[in-house]
Amino acid sequence: MPPTGLEAVFLDHRDKLLRFLRARGAGEAAEDLVQDLWIKLGTRADGPIANPVAYLYRAADLLMIDRYRSRRQAERRDQLWEEDRHPLDGRAPSPEREVSARQETARAAAVLAAMGERKSAIFRRVRLDGVPQRRVAEEFGVSLSTVESDLRDVARALLKLKDEIR
Repeated sequence: MPPTGLEAVFLDHRDKLLRFLRARGAGEAAEDLVQDLWIKLGTRADGPIANPVAYLYRAADLLMIDRYRSRRQAERRDQLWEEDRHPLDGRAPSPEREVSARQETARAAAVLAAMGERKSAIFRRVRLDGVPQRRVAEEFGVSLSTVESDLRDVARALLKLKDEIR
């Protein structure tokens, strides 16, 4: 059964869509984007389109923009990851940064202390020592749900502190 409707328009304009995407900077990814557009058309469930050619070009353009943004976000995430792993690249931190880090650490320790001995100990065992929650529950003689609840409480308190610091 030959394609009809939007699929037929797509097939008629496939080469033009490729040229359009390449001209917009998609480069070698243009072929992949056209394929993604074809798949997207196959899953489309809404009604008829008044101007199918314009629709295809706009959809192709949006796919390219989405891919660009996704790639940019991934690169930024990787860059931040590397900066976190090697924040100073052998340089000593500035005195201001050292003081700030000590103050933030003291505030985090105070938040943990305010949570109570059991909650802070459970947090340290699970998050810092890497002990499985089930084993921590056995060590403390509490249920697994209590360990999970304590971890949630501490996480909320630390997130609140993080928001205050930033």
